[in-house]
Amino acid sequence: MAHIVIEYSANLRERLDLPGFLQAVHSAALATGVFPIGGIRTRAYAAEHYVVADGHPDNAFVHISLRVGHGRDVDTRKRACEAIFAVACQQLGPLYAELPLGIALEMQEIDPVLSFKKNNLHDYVKRRAARQVVTP
Repeated sequence: MAHIVIEYSANLRERLDLPGFLQAVHSAALATGVFPIGGIRTRAYAAEHYVVADGHPDNAFVHISLRVGHGRDVDTRKRACEAIFAVACQQLGPLYAELPLGIALEMQEIDPVLSFKKNNLHDYVKRRAARQVVTP
């Protein structure tokens, strides 16, 4: 499981290709092989009210939080973070070159005792994938 929550300063709303950025980050998480496809959820929210650094209105930020299920070793988690962060930075590269921008990513492991889930997404994803298989 991975919940990817992207918070960004509202001054990026018109400058950031949000659908493309979300898809790139989501795809990067899948490409790590660490998270099952039915367990990844990626979403973004604009922070309407914020102050960054010296408060200049051009200052911007993108903060990515990954909340993941318990049980993966630290090297696996670090590898996933590095891969996702690299894609995020690549996607944000043009903005980073143009304006003051802070980019951050952090991973938090969810406490297994205090986490409750009900999820039929895995079954639906498998059925969709099976329908896409073309037999000769």
